[in-house]
Amino acid sequence: MNTRLTRTLASVTFALAALCGLVFIGTGVTHMLDDGTVCVQTDFWHNASLADPLPVGTDVKVSSSATRLCQDSPSGGQRAADLGGELPWLLFGAFALLLFSRVLKAVLLQGPFTEAVAQRLSVLGWFVTVGTPLAGLIVGWSQSWLVGSMAPIVGSEPTVSGPLVLVLAGLAAVIMGRIMREGVRMREDLEGTI
Repeated sequence: MNTRLTRTLASVTFALAALCGLVFIGTGVTHMLDDGTVCVQTDFWHNASLADPLPVGTDVKVSSSATRLCQDSPSGGQRAADLGGELPWLLFGAFALLLFSRVLKAVLLQGPFTEAVAQRLSVLGWFVTVGTPLAGLIVGWSQSWLVGSMAPIVGSEPTVSGPLVLVLAGLAAVIMGRIMREGVRMREDLEGTI
């Protein structure tokens, strides 16, 4: 096992987790203090030909294709919903990287085939499996609410957005954690009988 590479990967993933956390905090603070325009993309009218102007709220500008809405003086709720399109994935990434760095740290301290590594791998897997659709749902709901606040006549339903293929990766990590845990138990049983 190459401990130098593992140590470097553990340090890099921890640094990336910290960086994602700082970007999460910085983006949230600067965006809430900003008094600029809030814009949202929507595909609701993508294939529609609109004869009448779109019924939108006051101070809302609509692109010519009616797929981009911008609010000049957004409310606090609209500003928070706009953040809901960015922050969930930053928070998800920060925690996933932190959990991965903990897996690598356990590998460094105890070796790759130990109970601690199996447990941390399972925790990472469950976090990715549950966190991916949850973050995607928060992003989809935020964007849907933001569109509805700018064009009240639209009854768009929230969707799950994001890389849902990560659910499969999370389930694979859970399964690998379970396999490793069984392997550790078998090794301990074998060592006990010898």
